[in-house]
Amino acid sequence: MSLTPPATRTPRRPLTAMVAWIAVSLATTPVSFAQQNLPDLGDPSAAFLSGAQERKLGESVMRQIRSGGYLNDPEVNGYLNELGNRLVTAIPGAPFDFEFFAMADPSINAFALPGGFVGVNTGLILLAQSESELASVLGHEITHVTQHHIARSIGNQRDALLMALGAIAAAVLASRSKSSSSGDMTQGAIAAAQGLAIQGQINFTREIEYEADRLGFERTYAAGFDPNAMAGFFERLQKASLWFEGYSPSYFHDHPETYQRIAEAQARAFSKPFRQVPDSLDFQMVRALLKSYEGTPRDAVLFFKDAIAERKFNNEVAAHYGLVAALLRAQDFKGAQAELAELEKTAPPHPMIEGVAGQVLTQSGQLKAAIARYQTALVRYPRKMQLVYDYPDALLKDNQAAKAAGFVSEQLQRFPSDGPLHQLAARTYAALGKQLLQHQHQAEFYAWQGNLKAAVMQLELAVKAGDGDFYQISVAESRLRAVRQELADQEKNAAGHGRSS
Repeated sequence: MSLTPPATRTPRRPLTAMVAWIAVSLATTPVSFAQQNLPDLGDPSAAFLSGAQERKLGESVMRQIRSGGYLNDPEVNGYLNELGNRLVTAIPGAPFDFEFFAMADPSINAFALPGGFVGVNTGLILLAQSESELASVLGHEITHVTQHHIARSIGNQRDALLMALGAIAAAVLASRSKSSSSGDMTQGAIAAAQGLAIQGQINFTREIEYEADRLGFERTYAAGFDPNAMAGFFERLQKASLWFEGYSPSYFHDHPETYQRIAEAQARAFSKPFRQVPDSLDFQMVRALLKSYEGTPRDAVLFFKDAIAERKFNNEVAAHYGLVAALLRAQDFKGAQAELAELEKTAPPHPMIEGVAGQVLTQSGQLKAAIARYQTALVRYPRKMQLVYDYPDALLKDNQAAKAAGFVSEQLQRFPSDGPLHQLAARTYAALGKQLLQHQHQAEFYAWQGNLKAAVMQLELAVKAGDGDFYQISVAESRLRAVRQELADQEKNAAGHGRSS
């Protein structure tokens, strides 16, 4: 969980705009992408982007997302990755390792990026009334990745661009004729070219959305979820449009919604045996956690107190968990500790309860008790990132920097690309006075966030620190060269985009 609720961020770039942006990137990068002769092995997308190029593009966009809008909450993102990878592995042969993450955005949307990245707005998670509904959305987005829809969209846009350019060229030739009607012919040809391109994009978007519906349904069903969930969620989306003044949820803009798609989802569900699937406790607790971030701290506390008093909840354990989280946010540590005791009387063992218990103890100043609880919990749940992050944080607050550094170093062997872990490492080495390692790990955190200029500055400080051995300095220098090159490429591409706009 986050110690503070997610702030409202700048709205993310819609998927159609993202595809257009990537298409411009390709058009303005002639050597690396646009003019490269890629092998066509039967997959049309391979003619435009290889798997490695898709992954590289996705990572580039992810760095931008992490700098604004990304919900850095290990409980929420951990749950999304567990659910998402259950769906990915339900049908073997996924072309990428997937990463699922939440966006701190109350609007109703989800999206896929090239290379295996899938984002879900917090508003959509809260709208879903069952885990199967959320799974149906993820299954749809996973299909966009496995079927290389973004690469295919780029190809389609480039084809449409060539067709439009051809029509405009014909219009230019017509304008050179001496006919009195040449001006009208020119305008008509240009209008026809624009209309052709727009219609082609609409048709292609419908095609890939229907394919994502159909294959996403099969994936969701193979993973053991309710076959009626997709149709139910589509219907809820249409009803949700009535809650908005003059516009529909943003999910509609990227995922064109029609009664026909709902009918087809219902028909697919009818073809499968009835299956009633209970929600996991994780799903209910994650939704309660997100609910605790809404409104003011006082509002959140009152919401859960009223829900518990009136027994208006889907899951009692999740409701009490949400109240503990809300009380923590309100800094009512005595109340949080009392509510935690009530929660633990009825709740089964669960890593999210261990995480919130550790935070109650840490934030109320009971550091020794918090550290002991984290140590016990990590034996049982060694891969729960909330515990992995919070344990060294408690050690640092208890002036046990050396022990914290040793733990974080071990975790980085398991999760070498984890940005928050690198930030924790920077804090531990700063406490120990090890400047090279402090700046090196801070640089990795900035690079994970997409702030390459800050990463370069930190690596320059690391090289100049003067407290590293020959091997450490060599590693820092090598990394500095790599990040400088990456920054130069980024700035070159940005300049190209500016000239083309």
